[in-house]
Amino acid sequence: MYGQARQLVGDHEPGGGPTPDKPDISVVNYEFDNTVSIFMNLRVADIQACYELWSSRGAEFVTPPIDRGAEIRCYMRDPDGYLIEVGQSTGLRTGKLAKKRPEDLPG
Repeated sequence: MYGQARQLVGDHEPGGGPTPDKPDISVVNYEFDNTVSIFMNLRVADIQACYELWSSRGAEFVTPPIDRGAEIRCYMRDPDGYLIEVGQSTGLRTGKLAKKRPEDLPG
């Protein structure tokens, strides 16, 4: 079961800079032109097992899974270079939100 996605979500982000699990990648704000600000988001039951299995089959991840409190996640690229988030919900089930980084806070 760990090799199968449990939830498929289109993730529209408001934009933001690199994070520890995608250190050289920025998500841009949507502009009405030929840019995109969306990526695929897969939720799995066991992120570590999924990471190990998919890596052994040739998947190229940006980083290993990183625990953010409410979830454990990592990013990979598909053969065309599109970004895919792969994550496991953990604290979200109990109302715990992801840890905020100073650059995510207003002001």
